[in-house]
Amino acid sequence: MLRCALPGLVAVLSLLIALPSQAQRNFPATALRGELLITQPPEALLNGQPARLAPGARIRDTQNMLAMSGTLTGRPLLVHYTQDTQGLVLDVWVLTEPERARKPWPTTAAQAKSWVFNPAAQTWSRP
Repeated sequence: MLRCALPGLVAVLSLLIALPSQAQRNFPATALRGELLITQPPEALLNGQPARLAPGARIRDTQNMLAMSGTLTGRPLLVHYTQDTQGLVLDVWVLTEPERARKPWPTTAAQAKSWVFNPAAQTWSRP
């Protein structure tokens, strides 16, 4: 009987392992959209301007897995990002196609302050 149930159990477990990477990611209201180009870690260009990754920066790829900054060097990436109090890039999410399509999304702190964020729907609306 155990032999009959084992293939089904393996199939269910493999689905459960795959689900988190397919789930919708929730971004904080402080996340801005921009283009990130890592030049020589921790140095980067953010929207064409020099930027620096924070010492504890976390970069999540399109599968929501942590990515090392060195593996992304030289590739322009459309991302959502947050900055720490000193302006260093702290959290980065490389966007999937459905996330890229979600518009509008603020690109500056001034826009984020004047727009309205719906955290449940992960959408912004302009006033």
